[in-house]
Amino acid sequence: MSPPTPSSTTPAEVRDRLGRALRDLRISVTDRCNFRCRYCMPREVFGERFTFLPRSELLTFEEIHRLALLFHGLGVRKLRITGGEPLLRQDVDRLIGMLSGVPDVELALTTNASRLEEMAPRLAAAGLRRITVSLDSLDDAVFRKMNDVEFPVERVLAGIEAAAEAGLAPVKINAMIRRGVNDHTVLELVRYFKDSGCILRFIEFMDVGTTNGWRLDDVVSSAELVERIGAVFPIEPLAPNYRGEVARRWRFVDGGGEIGFISSVSQPFCGDCSRARLSAEGQLYTCLFASAGTDLRAPLRSGAADPALRALIESVWQRRVDRYSELRSRATPELERIEMSYIGG
Repeated sequence: MSPPTPSSTTPAEVRDRLGRALRDLRISVTDRCNFRCRYCMPREVFGERFTFLPRSELLTFEEIHRLALLFHGLGVRKLRITGGEPLLRQDVDRLIGMLSGVPDVELALTTNASRLEEMAPRLAAAGLRRITVSLDSLDDAVFRKMNDVEFPVERVLAGIEAAAEAGLAPVKINAMIRRGVNDHTVLELVRYFKDSGCILRFIEFMDVGTTNGWRLDDVVSSAELVERIGAVFPIEPLAPNYRGEVARRWRFVDGGGEIGFISSVSQPFCGDCSRARLSAEGQLYTCLFASAGTDLRAPLRSGAADPALRALIESVWQRRVDRYSELRSRATPELERIEMSYIGG
């Protein structure tokens, strides 16, 4: 079955039961990661006892490209490559090159930056224009403890510098903050990235999956962070770039750049959520906190035609009623949820 032909015409718009359009697709290209961050892939759960997917079960680049075109036809205008750690997928820059040909689509990638210093020029040459790096602390001891593989901060910073030099700017930096773990290093992060041209964003500790030991008491709210940061570096709010933007934007009053806050726990943004997620083996999820997905790999490999695949995707989105974060309570840690490492956050 040949892939659909890219088109720059206005796509059909598909909406869920709450009126939310499908605009963003996050594509996991691997379930593997070389970090063991405790809020995502804790070693005691994902260590030697965990079996990763065999390569034959991963979607091929051609299958991902075909699905991306179908999602594009339903209104998707942003593709984000995730993992696990996406730079562990062999020749991922070839996939970037394929997806960069999808018209009118913003193409981005999220990485822990462990391989970014060497990969940044290849990614940029393949057509990547935006990159987000996960970096939870500049304190090397804290960072090594959080990634649990003794990976040093300096190599992440080298990757960020390489990305900026390759033209993947502004680099966005995501820092997940957990009370009593790294919240004491917040101001150091702000001081380092202020005036750097990078955009630092703080993420509230979320109850994704069931293995990260989430407790509501461990969440440092964005409001608390705004107060802490503003007391030292005055900031003021900015308007969102577009409806449904995840991060609430602020800027430094002295012109030192932009900073953001992702407040899934304290200020849920389910009402404008336009994101679907595709796991590495082809399961479609309509929420980061989902417990089950829809298999797209089986119909892909059984010879389903594009209209049938498109109808399947459309029907899944049209039935969507997800608003987990708006319904979150202290009881929700007991609910079954897919692990973040499986669908890329």
